[in-house]
Amino acid sequence: MEKFKPGAPKNWLYITAGLMWSAVGIWLCWLAYGWLKLETQTTSLGMLAAGLILALTIYAFGFSALANRNIQRIENMPHDSPCIFAFQSWTSYPLVAVMILMGIFLRRSSLIPWPYLAAIYTGIGGALFLASFHYYRFSLGSSQKGISTPPEKETYGT
Repeated sequence: MEKFKPGAPKNWLYITAGLMWSAVGIWLCWLAYGWLKLETQTTSLGMLAAGLILALTIYAFGFSALANRNIQRIENMPHDSPCIFAFQSWTSYPLVAVMILMGIFLRRSSLIPWPYLAAIYTGIGGALFLASFHYYRFSLGSSQKGISTPPEKETYGT
């Protein structure tokens, strides 16, 4: 069964995670833009400002720490070529599925008006995009320096 596992070097897991988080973040912000361009300038600017504040908050108190935990978890993996889908923990995949289903439901329902939904999408999308740079930074740092532990866990002079 091991020979069928789509294994990849750990550095590729960071790149895969970064690209996935960036792509989803940009896509969510693009959806928000599509809704906001239909609104008045005052409404659009207000919702954009709310979304940016939400993005910084979600990034600072959620996604930044989650990205760092994922990086640490990948570094602690015993294999040099773990499964390419292990860029996030297996227990996170059901949560992602629920979030996708909630997003589809909210987009298709009239439960939340689009300008408010645009602020939420900008918040989540912006936070994902910002947190994706944790993966890129670690990927570049670990490949250039040859280090095998995340920057916050480095030890010197041992």
